[in-house]
Amino acid sequence: MSKKPPSRFNPKKLLLSKWTAAIPRDKEKHFIVIKLIEPEQPESPVEFIELEAVYSGRVQIMSWRELNNRDA
Repeated sequence: MSKKPPSRFNPKKLLLSKWTAAIPRDKEKHFIVIKLIEPEQPESPVEFIELEAVYSGRVQIMSWRELNNRDA
């Protein structure tokens, strides 16, 4: 049985993308990426995003790589 590699995506294309939590907390299940946090050095890649919960409007800053984490 082969294991499928994680999907690859460009963090620059994440802006306004929609996500669903695998394990919802406090009725927060649906999210939207509202901002890409640009690094201090322009040649560095984007590492962090601002994610907004649709239900509550709560905003959190997180690494874009955590979006594929099914345990969170």
